[in-house]
Amino acid sequence: MASRSFWRSKSSAIFAGFFRSAAYPRRIFPAHHPVSSRQSLLLRLLCSDGHCQQGASVWIRHYHDGRPRGPLWRGKKMIGKEALFVILGLKRFKDDEDNLEKFIRTHVLRLLKMDMVAVLIELERQQEVPLALRLFKIIQKQDWYKPDVYLYKDLIIALANCKKMDDAMQVWEMMRKDDLFPDSQTYAEVIRGFLKYGSPADAMNIYEDMKKSPEPPQELPFRILLKGLLPHPLLRNRVKQDFEEMFPDRHVYDPPEEIFGMR
Repeated sequence: MASRSFWRSKSSAIFAGFFRSAAYPRRIFPAHHPVSSRQSLLLRLLCSDGHCQQGASVWIRHYHDGRPRGPLWRGKKMIGKEALFVILGLKRFKDDEDNLEKFIRTHVLRLLKMDMVAVLIELERQQEVPLALRLFKIIQKQDWYKPDVYLYKDLIIALANCKKMDDAMQVWEMMRKDDLFPDSQTYAEVIRGFLKYGSPADAMNIYEDMKKSPEPPQELPFRILLKGLLPHPLLRNRVKQDFEEMFPDRHVYDPPEEIFGMR
């Protein structure tokens, strides 16, 4: 009897200690520790009786669900499973024209509008620019397609960053035929691409097109041209004169002529 009463009192003490620790939690999360919605609900349930003190919290073990963390996963969550399947398929058959054409007929053309645009954006992000250009031409043939300057802009910048300037100018001409003008960022990236590509004459053609844009030119494309045209003083002086007229309060840095042999 004595032993039975001893174990009864001991178990009562154990359970009392457990509920006391739940009512007055002593483990404290750091201030910067993120708390999920499920954890917040648990905290509210445990502190609903008013005994939870200021700054107190509950020790909750964090389990990793195996999914990768970071921007790539957050971006993929915005893409549907069928769109992800199409991206993988296009990359798999990009060097096999027959299978690529068959895959486009059986899977790409079945995509909904938002999925098709999501595939295009993801291909541009992964610098699969030949596939992105091909998909863009497919999108142009869809019934729901309407000329959009942002679709043109993203594709042109992706092509320019990969130094596919011939393809970039092909898309550029498409955009101009649709009576669309790019923004300052697009002008800057295309001008930079032509300067890296070693074609200052084409960069100047884009510059002349920029001056005809209905939107007032921004400073960035001028800065890129002034830097890239240092080995071409005649062209640079022409751009510098326009820059000083449009931005009279801005200063243009001229490096010493000995650096580039322009004596």
